Amino acid sequence: MARSALLNVMVAATRKAARVLSRDFGEIENLQVSKKGPGDFVTAADRKIESILHEELERARPDYCFLMEESGKVEGKDKSHCWIIDPIDGTTNFMHGIPLFAISVALQRDGELVAGVVYNPATDELFVAERGAGAYLNDRRLRIAARTELEDAVVCCGIPHMGRGDPAQFMRELAAVQPRVAGIRRTGTAALDLAWVAAGRFDAFWESGLSAWDMAAGIVLVREAGGMVTDMENNLKMLSSGHIIASNDGIHPALHKCLKSAAA
Repeated sequence: MARSALLNVMVAATRKAARVLSRDFGEIENLQVSKKGPGDFVTAADRKIESILHEELERARPDYCFLMEESGKVEGKDKSHCWIIDPIDGTTNFMHGIPLFAISVALQRDGELVAGVVYNPATDELFVAERGAGAYLNDRRLRIAARTELEDAVVCCGIPHMGRGDPAQFMRELAAVQPRVAGIRRTGTAALDLAWVAAGRFDAFWESGLSAWDMAAGIVLVREAGGMVTDMENNLKMLSSGHIIASNDGIHPALHKCLKSAAA
């Protein structure tokens, strides 16, 4: 695929950070680990990867703003552009040696998501998308799955854990969805879940209680692969609400109806 200069900047920064992340994953027993909340671990690798991404992207676009998982909002002179970064989406997987984690980088322009990169260095799968230019996995064009019946769908979800989210609400949602679908999966990384929806591996994904950096890049991927992304109210306020449903336009209405039927 022909990448824009902007997307090349994002990919280069991601790959540089990923080289360090891969070394840390190979020596996981030596990681310095601390807790920043119940079940929400942060490793030395998180901060190191975020620092590399910040440095590389700031060098290329010195005036852009940043929104990062570990460092929060960093203002720049150019208020119309903002990098949204998750240095390791799936930190718990990473810490346990599970090769399902990703670096996630998105760009927001004037409030609209315009580009996204999701990279899993453990599998060397690089997902990229830019508004109007399609979504790709290692230079292969992606299209969302064509299945239109919920009964044929494999659906991925996020599960609240240890003091996060609303477990009772999730159980109501699961009870509404599970009898209607071919299978339910949970991977522990929203960025890859969305990338896999874009790749047609999952037919749909839903989760609540996410942060903007968990899903920003994945939203671009799903849209550019021909998919549909909304919040639980069928609006486009995913980044602010923290709720997301992603699928094709055939499955989306039925899945949304199931989830709404489970509302408390």
